Amino acid sequence: MAYRTNIEAALKTAACLAENALEDALGEQYTGNTAVAEAMRYSTLGGGKRIRAFLVLEFCRLFGGETRAALPFACALECVHAYSLIHDDLPCMDDDDLRRGKPSCHVAFGEAEALLAGDALLTYAFECAASNGLVSAQSVRLAVKTLAAEAGPRGMVGGQTLDMAAEMKDWGELKAMIDGKTSALIRAACLLGYYAATDEADPAVISGITAYANAVGLGFQIHDDILDVTSDTETLGKQVGSDEKNGKKTALAFMTLDEARQTEAGLVREAREAVAGFAGSEALADLALWLSRRNK
Repeated sequence: MAYRTNIEAALKTAACLAENALEDALGEQYTGNTAVAEAMRYSTLGGGKRIRAFLVLEFCRLFGGETRAALPFACALECVHAYSLIHDDLPCMDDDDLRRGKPSCHVAFGEAEALLAGDALLTYAFECAASNGLVSAQSVRLAVKTLAAEAGPRGMVGGQTLDMAAEMKDWGELKAMIDGKTSALIRAACLLGYYAATDEADPAVISGITAYANAVGLGFQIHDDILDVTSDTETLGKQVGSDEKNGKKTALAFMTLDEARQTEAGLVREAREAVAGFAGSEALADLALWLSRRNK
């Protein structure tokens, strides 16, 4: 299957825009010059694929919005994502020493500072979103409500709770965990992009956006599970085999490697079909394909 857009260039452009916006948002004039502020910047800047930021910007563009109106929401998403990674890596959680090819936040700054940096990024994310003066008050309300719901106990935190329990008895239970831990922030990113362009929540549009995000999120996690057993630490920039080390079940606990790849391919098709009815959605369709081909 061939790409219809230059998805690599589009991702790099979005990553650059998001990085610049985050550097400004996390500057000392807004976050201070404490060790916690330094840990916030350390964990958020200079790394990552910025997939969630790309989704915010691309869905905003798709529905006629301006990039500059989407950037505060993109920063909010990236701050929440960075906080989740800091906390995921803590000894009380996944106990990982590497993240994006460098020492995890708690290794570099200590557990207490890492915990506080994660807390600060979460709360600061809502300041970023609520301070978006380039969209209507209704758009801000929808965005903040969506981000809070998808990051909270029914979303990402709920998924992490299920992950820590590590009692997945079947594929259905594992999917429920992935829906919270991985898909929730992807849904939030897609919807925040939509709300950066409009403050009218069209149920039909939201249904298509949600279907796309759910397929991308599940496929993303399955691909991560595949890479965890087929790649290496140097390529991934984080420790491989950590799920097995921590006794956690992944997709490969319920299917073979070939079956996992086939399932992922089906999810790519679902994602592409979900946005096929939106004019100008080629880059989003290509993103689903690109994610299934990444090596880290």
